[in-house]
Amino acid sequence: MGLIQREIERVGIPTVGISIVREFSAKVKPPRTVFLRWPFGHPLGEPSNIAQQRTVLAEALQALYRIDTPGGITDLPYRWRRETYDGKVVKELLSDSRSH
Repeated sequence: MGLIQREIERVGIPTVGISIVREFSAKVKPPRTVFLRWPFGHPLGEPSNIAQQRTVLAEALQALYRIDTPGGITDLPYRWRRETYDGKVVKELLSDSRSH
């Protein structure tokens, strides 16, 4: 994934990856990565948990602004099946993105 991200960035399009294996991301060093300690096959969250998936996507979009060091990794605070998600967090994250 990191190689593809670098090629996309080379033409001026910013990218961010979502990782569930931090060690791989640290080794490959894609331009920007958000990391979640979640099970394999579930980088966006639990099936049918739309609020959770939107939260992860909003965090990834926010990382486009927050991560300013090439190869930077942001550890997201969410825990698998131990969080409650609602639309307020997504709205806050997206409104922060619009202010940049």
